Amino acid sequence: MPIALLALALGGFGIGLTEFVIAGLLPQVAADFTVDEATAGWLISGYALSVAVGAIGLTAAVTRFNRKHVLTALMVLFIAGNLVSALAGSYEVMLLGRILAALTHGAFFGIGAVVAAGLVAPEKKAGAIAMMFAGLTTANVLGVPLGTLLGQQLGWRSTFWAITEIGVVALVGMATLVPSQPVAAGEPGLRSELGAFRSGQVWLSLLVTVLGFGGMFGPSPTSPTRSPRSAASPPRPCRGCSCCSGSGSSPATGWGVVPPTGPCRSPSRSCSPRSPWSWACSP
Repeated sequence: MPIALLALALGGFGIGLTEFVIAGLLPQVAADFTVDEATAGWLISGYALSVAVGAIGLTAAVTRFNRKHVLTALMVLFIAGNLVSALAGSYEVMLLGRILAALTHGAFFGIGAVVAAGLVAPEKKAGAIAMMFAGLTTANVLGVPLGTLLGQQLGWRSTFWAITEIGVVALVGMATLVPSQPVAAGEPGLRSELGAFRSGQVWLSLLVTVLGFGGMFGPSPTSPTRSPRSAASPPRPCRGCSCCSGSGSSPATGWGVVPPTGPCRSPSRSCSPRSPWSWACSP
């Protein structure tokens, strides 16, 4: 596998880390900004809403640009968002930093998957994409616990400083290792990309994603809608369940590295094979 995939995986690791690590640091953040934990929970919800906007809006808007340049620009925005979070002097500034970092999330993985697939031979595309997403699953299993521990020991800002540094390393790796990938003439524009949403398969894929992640994060003890727990009540045994749930994503991603035994099917006619939406279009 090309070493450039490691730079993409590191970027995915940083994005996954900044998304999930805040859950374990909410009490410290809430205390520092003198807000209740329900209000601090919007640092999670605001991030999620911004991911939804950025995934569709940014991905569609940058389809005509060189993909390497888009990825490096997204990583610059990611670094800036986490730097704002690390330096935030108020809750509102912290929320702004979270929103800035979140805007890169969906676009990075959508475009990064296309870039990763373009780095290898056709029969190795699934493995390349899986390797890039391995950064995200590794963040869930290893990065979040270590990031939470770092924040609890040295202060929550130290975690965001660490994420900022990870972003800088990933940016340097992408700038130096990922080859230029200009958009070929004749590739679909913005209107064609949005036309992917006419496909029922795309909507079914989105529905599965919504239900899957909703079921995974709905019971989270850090949900902003969760009732406050009194100091006298014992902690619930959630950590073991969360660890098992997160660990399952790593072998599942690893299976994607195994080459398919049969021929790959062509994407549906509503999507370009090199489109960031094509992951949801294969029959």
